[in-house]
Amino acid sequence: MPLTLETVPGHEERVVLSMGPQHPSTHGVLRLVLELEGETVVRAIYDIGFLHTGFEKSFERLTYSQDITLTDRMDYLAPLSNNLGFCLATEKLLDLEIPPKAQFIRVLLTELTRIQSHLVWLGTHAIDIGAMSVFLYCFREREDILRIFEMVSGQRMMTSYFRIGGLALEPPLGWTERVEKFIKKFPAKIDEYEGLLTRNPIWMVRTQGVGAISGADAVAYGVSGPSLRGSGVKWDIRKAQPYSSYDKFNFDIPTRPEGDVYARYLVRLAEMRESVKIVRQALDGLPEGPIKANAPHIVMPERESMKTSIEALIYHFKIVTEGFHPPIGEVYQSIESPRGELGVYMVSDGSPRPFRCHVRAPSFANLQALPKLIEGRLIADVVACIGSIDVVLGEIDR
Repeated sequence: MPLTLETVPGHEERVVLSMGPQHPSTHGVLRLVLELEGETVVRAIYDIGFLHTGFEKSFERLTYSQDITLTDRMDYLAPLSNNLGFCLATEKLLDLEIPPKAQFIRVLLTELTRIQSHLVWLGTHAIDIGAMSVFLYCFREREDILRIFEMVSGQRMMTSYFRIGGLALEPPLGWTERVEKFIKKFPAKIDEYEGLLTRNPIWMVRTQGVGAISGADAVAYGVSGPSLRGSGVKWDIRKAQPYSSYDKFNFDIPTRPEGDVYARYLVRLAEMRESVKIVRQALDGLPEGPIKANAPHIVMPERESMKTSIEALIYHFKIVTEGFHPPIGEVYQSIESPRGELGVYMVSDGSPRPFRCHVRAPSFANLQALPKLIEGRLIADVVACIGSIDVVLGEIDR
């Protein structure tokens, strides 16, 4: 940890500590400037912008189809969620209807994404506070999900599997059996995590009453996702503004009233259980039919309809590189990512490339509440509070 100590003018008993930027503990290249009185944080300022990714500007340089590969890399723990948000915004711009089978597969895979993202959060959050075994167990289950992604798309993380108009390709034979096997055993694994942490006296002392924020304050700061629901606010985009057929699924919205680190932990555990329920319903009710919309010059047709594989390749190349021309206009589409409301605001000037694309990143908004969580707390609580809001700097510094 880079350390800079200096006294505060007029408050000689206070010092300023520069914490970060480094990846461990701050969950990305996040820098905090902490004003301390003894071991108590009196004032906190977050300092961002160290990744220099420039995703939003890059969106304007590529076609809509090419932009999907950039969305994978914003929130790199939830690439399929990013794919979905961008594709839904573009499809709204094009007024494109997506086949039911593609919608159900999108829901299934984004819920698996939610689970694997929460597993990374739980493992790293636990190791921040000193519980190493949970980290190893969580990554064991995450590996099973990444193998499903690899089976379906050919990639473990940066899948780019959702495409404008549907899916990149038909999932392979046997993929549903692999998903079935995972969701059968996973609830018992959540019980295992809870057995290690939920009633653990050390875990409870480090998390209960720490980093508390009220529901009203959370809303005022723009907090969303599990961090908002951990403060008792029952708001979930999947229920409030359903997309991709979420209105056809039965699931609960877990909330906790306490608003502290422990409450946010319990909410995410409950969310993993709800995601298993959604995946189960998607498997049982998976419709038959195409995985791509019938939209020539926007979506590549099924390969069987093309005369030769060379013709199909040329058709695909033109769609990706030359793009399509959506109508002039603007849209906003939001989804419930593992971290909260991920919104895509898109402006079209009728060209094959977005004129403007801005992403409302939940990590960026949630980070605004961090000083509220840690001011007045001990410096030992800072890392616990950072972990509890589950920020990903890739989507903050976009």
